[in-house]
Amino acid sequence: MWSVAQEADGTIADVSTAPRESGAAAEQVLGAAAELSQKSGPIFAEITQFLDRVRAA
Repeated sequence: MWSVAQEADGTIADVSTAPRESGAAAEQVLGAAAELSQKSGPIFAEITQFLDRVRAA
């Protein structure tokens, strides 16, 4: 049977782990956003060129 102290220790451990997990998730999101930003530049340029060619046709 759990004591109040054991339950409190478990809760404290969960609370201290949450920021690390949140930080790791935030780093993954930041990395994905940076990658998407890098890939979107050339795609945007290709779309612009395509539309310019369509307008000129």
